[in-house]
Amino acid sequence: MPVIFNKTYKNPFYAFNHHMETIFPSALRKVKGVSYTRERINTPDDDFLDIDWLRSGNERLLIVSHGLEGSSTRPYVKGIAKIFHQNGWDVLAWNCRSCSEEMNKTQILYHHGFTQDLETIVERATSDAYTNICMVGFSMGGSLTLKYLGENGADLPSEIKGGMAVSVPCDLESSSKMLSLKGNKFYQNRFMRKLTKKMMWKNEQFPGLIEVKPWKLFRNFHEFDTHYSAKMFGFKDAADFYTNVQCLPYLEHIKVPSLILNALNDPMLSDTCFPQEIADRMDNLTLEISDKGGHVGFMQAGKEFTYAEERALQFFSELV
Repeated sequence: MPVIFNKTYKNPFYAFNHHMETIFPSALRKVKGVSYTRERINTPDDDFLDIDWLRSGNERLLIVSHGLEGSSTRPYVKGIAKIFHQNGWDVLAWNCRSCSEEMNKTQILYHHGFTQDLETIVERATSDAYTNICMVGFSMGGSLTLKYLGENGADLPSEIKGGMAVSVPCDLESSSKMLSLKGNKFYQNRFMRKLTKKMMWKNEQFPGLIEVKPWKLFRNFHEFDTHYSAKMFGFKDAADFYTNVQCLPYLEHIKVPSLILNALNDPMLSDTCFPQEIADRMDNLTLEISDKGGHVGFMQAGKEFTYAEERALQFFSELV
């Protein structure tokens, strides 16, 4: 599909640069009136996933995947859940392993390409006889969504009608380098600090599982992922890990209408996270690029919902 260069979205005056566009909605936004019903389901490897529902007996369902170290309680998840539920959709917002305020049972956690759990979520959704299901993911959740859609290609369950990814790091190697830049280390250090704490908890569950090091010893995510993620999931190093888990190689295999919404001023995305050539030659993939928006930001002055949330509702409502 043709690449869309969005020139109409305007960031609020108070979010005066890309960092403020990213930090304000994450730290200050409050979404009221979202009351989930929680369900715990088992995974094939004897772990569990906590999923949060908004249900009113609708035939349409939205599956929402959160970002790295996020959860169903993050403002961007609750925001999209609220706007869709108000407009005739049921919503399933799921939590990756260890992200629902309780440590998971097995030795592994999750990553950008761990679509096994998303497949379990889809199986749970289709078991309730929803005939029209759409999927949206933010940042890491966007990577999971796109990779799942591409992995399954033509074998995707017929109930899945479309997908959307917001602020998605399609190229993980280059995205990790963006986080190591001087002006972006705030984000890198925050992620590494939170993940190191989880590795400490995991080591308490399984003594000797992995050597836990202070996060400040790692200069960048490449070193961090070589020590932790690659070892935990059986990869040689961070480069091997990134190559095999990222969504970029799977985009060309997506068979349902899908939308990627990325901002040029996103502090976590490199040029290769904007797959224009792939979108140009694909019938099912639309890439929308805005000048502003930050990372999972897209706030709108005077509006309850973000541009990303409104765009998702528009995109999916045209499909089902």
